[in-house]
Amino acid sequence: MLTSCPPPLAVMMLLLLLLCGFPVARPQLLPGSCNFELGTCGYASDPEYGSWSMNKEGHLLTVDSAFLSDQEQAVLVSPVLDQQDWSCVRLVYQITGHGSLHLHLRPESDNFDHRLWTANQASDSWLIAGVDLPNTTIPYQILLEGRPGRASGNGVAIFEIHIVPGYCIECNFEDHHLCGYSNSWNPNVNWYVGGSVAREPASVPERNTQRGHYMYVDSVYAKHFQEVAKLTSPMTTVPMAGCLSFYYQRDQERGNIFSAFTRDQLGHYEEIWRPEVYATGGWTLVSVDIKAPHPLEVVFEVAFNSARGGYVAIDDISFSPEFCHTDTEPTFDPSIANCDFENGLCLYYQERAETKAWSRASVKPNAYRIGDHTTGSGSFLLANTRFTSSPGYMGRLHGPFLPGNHKYCLRFYYMLHGFRKVENALVLYIYDENNVAQEKVWSLADTSRAVWTQVEVTYVKPMLSKAVFVSLCKNFWECGLVAIDDITVSVGDCQITAGSLPGQCDFESGVCDFIQDKKGDKADWLRVRGRTPTSYTGPRGDHTTGVGYFMYIEASLMRPGHKARLLTSDLRGSSSPQCLVFYYHMYGSGTGILSVLLRQGAGDSDTVLWRKRGEQTISWTRAMVDYHCDVRHQIIFEAIRGPSLRSDIAIDDIYFKRGRCEDPGDVTTYSGSSEYVNEIEN
Repeated sequence: MLTSCPPPLAVMMLLLLLLCGFPVARPQLLPGSCNFELGTCGYASDPEYGSWSMNKEGHLLTVDSAFLSDQEQAVLVSPVLDQQDWSCVRLVYQITGHGSLHLHLRPESDNFDHRLWTANQASDSWLIAGVDLPNTTIPYQILLEGRPGRASGNGVAIFEIHIVPGYCIECNFEDHHLCGYSNSWNPNVNWYVGGSVAREPASVPERNTQRGHYMYVDSVYAKHFQEVAKLTSPMTTVPMAGCLSFYYQRDQERGNIFSAFTRDQLGHYEEIWRPEVYATGGWTLVSVDIKAPHPLEVVFEVAFNSARGGYVAIDDISFSPEFCHTDTEPTFDPSIANCDFENGLCLYYQERAETKAWSRASVKPNAYRIGDHTTGSGSFLLANTRFTSSPGYMGRLHGPFLPGNHKYCLRFYYMLHGFRKVENALVLYIYDENNVAQEKVWSLADTSRAVWTQVEVTYVKPMLSKAVFVSLCKNFWECGLVAIDDITVSVGDCQITAGSLPGQCDFESGVCDFIQDKKGDKADWLRVRGRTPTSYTGPRGDHTTGVGYFMYIEASLMRPGHKARLLTSDLRGSSSPQCLVFYYHMYGSGTGILSVLLRQGAGDSDTVLWRKRGEQTISWTRAMVDYHCDVRHQIIFEAIRGPSLRSDIAIDDIYFKRGRCEDPGDVTTYSGSSEYVNEIEN
């Protein structure tokens, strides 16, 4: 049973305001806002799923497990919105029992919905979420997907949808929802709404003549040393960088500590501001620059030493995409350190020309040697004693310098072959601007399985720094081949993942929205990790990380000519061309056929978009397929088993892009065994 108990802080203050006769300020609402008092404001349930229903006891929409029948979810679709400036969706919702609520953005003429926000925590009260909608010139719709658990008593409810101009992090505290700001409850000290309310300290003046409101915390009930009150903003949902401004007032009688922090999804705090004065004579404006490449919250924290620690008040929190301080380093693009070595070494270089140990190499598609990670037939970087004039080498590959005081996530792929001792085969250092090694951040721990393996390294340095890859070989007999490829650098912690893009699936957490065809085939695609059981066929690992999951057909479970089909969920269709990108693996002397098909309707025959027949290469190979379809459709991956057991076929890392493929020529045209067996090109 859905309860409707609002959050204590927000609603208590709202009732006090109404009882005292003070008007409650209403924010400027944009199209798409709805409190469901007079109807659904143009929101409607998607007929392909279950239905949201208006609650008879109150003005809210609910979806209950008892009324979903065979459906797993109900999807509420907004009218088409054309809001070009940055805006914020403030959602009042509740999840009872087990379930989840998701907010998606549906751009016009796009195949896929973009998931912006998810909640799955049950509560006995209404909760408030803020979701940023970046500026766009493309009309869109908002989708609210409710997924109550199957058991009885599970449900999801929506009480109010407000769309307001600006950023979700902004607040003047005039709205009774407090813009989604939350108070970390403490029995003794807490943030309260001030302005025309009895509990506020008498010495805090109102910020304006309109009897406005603000937030304050008072030490009067503090009982212990360092009692802390925290006021936390909504979590940002899109990358942001700019100037955070707010007004504060502080009275310190015997001691309080006031600070502003950012807190990321991992719970890591970073102090961004602390006042320089103990007390202020009035409201004081503060401006501080923040950079939020990943989701974060702003936390205003006050710690009191005693009950005579005074008070702190804040008001009018605002945000601008322009930095407030001219000496703030401009937002930079760390992708200058990215390189896939397809067109050279990018900004990477070696120390001395006479001792170059790293060479750019490529492998022709064949059944004996693995190609690069990027496409399967492109270039990578190789350190090998064959390419040096001496029996050993010390190979240092220097990357470009990156600014200090940033947390970086560096990812790359490596492959090792033939090393007897691996402790110095590949090491990653961070160097300063004087070419002095500051830290060894990673080294190879064990031998690889002749598969491209992903490495993730998070590091932060106060100074200008660069990544340096080092490979050491003392003599020819101890060393083999060490290769690296697809280096990428981003700002933030590697543990904070950006999440899958719409239409993207790497099979690490499941099969996404793909469906097994139970009617038109004789077998299923299997999700596995590691080497497939039959020798001389199938991949040694996945394409995503080298140790993750992929989908494949196991030939030993099928008969020759049997097929397995993996279907996407229904795609809406798009007025613009689409590019399908995926990686496939077709290795084995009896390999059959892999096809990509387009299905537009139940009665129409499937159209072949792409096809490969027979053994291709031992590498994962990239395929890029252009197609155009403006009606509802599905994409089908069809694998047909070949004449022998050595007929495993695998796919991984599927994603769709809007627009034509950048370089359709990347699709490998090889069919069958290559005449370039075991050949490396430099």
